[in-house]
Amino acid sequence: MDRRDFLKTAAAAGAGAVLLGTAGACAPSAGAPKAYRVGGKARMQLSWEPYELQLRHTFTVASYSRTTTPDVQVEIRYDGFVGHGEASMPPYLGQTVESVCAFLEKVDLAQFADPFQLEDILAYVDSLSPGDTAAKAAVDIALHDLVGQLLGQPWWRLWGLNADKAPNTTFTIGIDTPDVVREKTRECADRFRILKVKVGLDNDYEMIRTIREVTDLPLAVDANQGWTDRQQALDEIFWLQEHGVVMVEQPMPKERLDDNAWITERSPLPIFADEAVQRLADIPSLVGAYNGINIKLMKCTGMREAWRMASFARAVGMRVMLGCMTETSCAVTAAAHLSPLADFADLDGNLLISNDRFSGVTVSDGRLILPDAPGLGLKAL
Repeated sequence: MDRRDFLKTAAAAGAGAVLLGTAGACAPSAGAPKAYRVGGKARMQLSWEPYELQLRHTFTVASYSRTTTPDVQVEIRYDGFVGHGEASMPPYLGQTVESVCAFLEKVDLAQFADPFQLEDILAYVDSLSPGDTAAKAAVDIALHDLVGQLLGQPWWRLWGLNADKAPNTTFTIGIDTPDVVREKTRECADRFRILKVKVGLDNDYEMIRTIREVTDLPLAVDANQGWTDRQQALDEIFWLQEHGVVMVEQPMPKERLDDNAWITERSPLPIFADEAVQRLADIPSLVGAYNGINIKLMKCTGMREAWRMASFARAVGMRVMLGCMTETSCAVTAAAHLSPLADFADLDGNLLISNDRFSGVTVSDGRLILPDAPGLGLKAL
């Protein structure tokens, strides 16, 4: 046997030992270890159900207010394992429970005998429509959860990331009256190391001054495209810097790329694209117009694309932020597995609702603590 044949044989034996060795650890029931099948008789089965998220407080941004968020919970079953996913649809996404369910009706995972064919499966799912990003994310998240369970490892480890490098997460204070803003700030100021403040209306200065009555924590602000005059926006950014703000999201409407670039060039704070970026293909046109991008699974179709977006952004010198919608711990935890790559994390969507279905990622003294269990590491509540 020459050296090449020896290496091939050794690699194959090692891979087989890993697969068989981890399967017993993540088997769904007690008893003798059970090696999972790939390419055998087992087939993936997709199911879903609508679920309405109840917000703890009315959530107000520059363009709307709401007390609930429509949501669809997804499962992919395979050979005794269950992967969980989720589609959350805040108003600006333009997707609904009906559109998500209609998309999921089209998805035929039974044609794929091997759940490890992530590239083929997710390319197929993406090809079913030009949009429906939240529905696609739900399938992507469930598939990643499933595959991670089959491998017996959490996704941050499969990606080669260090969970100890997970950043602090912001906690969001929505636009509200001074009394409510004070109340919200008092509730969270001793549990987080950085807060995020929604701005973009005519009470921005009041919002910041009110929060400063309660805490001197660093702040991030999100204008949600609410500023319309670039000079006024820049003047406000300089004022915000003086009051402990460390970054700004989406200062002006996404269509006004030149104005956003003008602000970025002159701003003393890093400027991040949010509404201006959804998927990987959007990033090249934003280089130079923003300092960084906010990646959200519901916008980009899930974990696979988020990983690529973060890698591309780093390659072109942009900073990375990981955000979320109001979501259960399912989707928030999925995003958190990428968080060691991020400069900023805004992964508090599960903390803003009163009817979470899972436990997963947690927050300790403001920092994200990633689960060490296989897949997403979720536990049903």
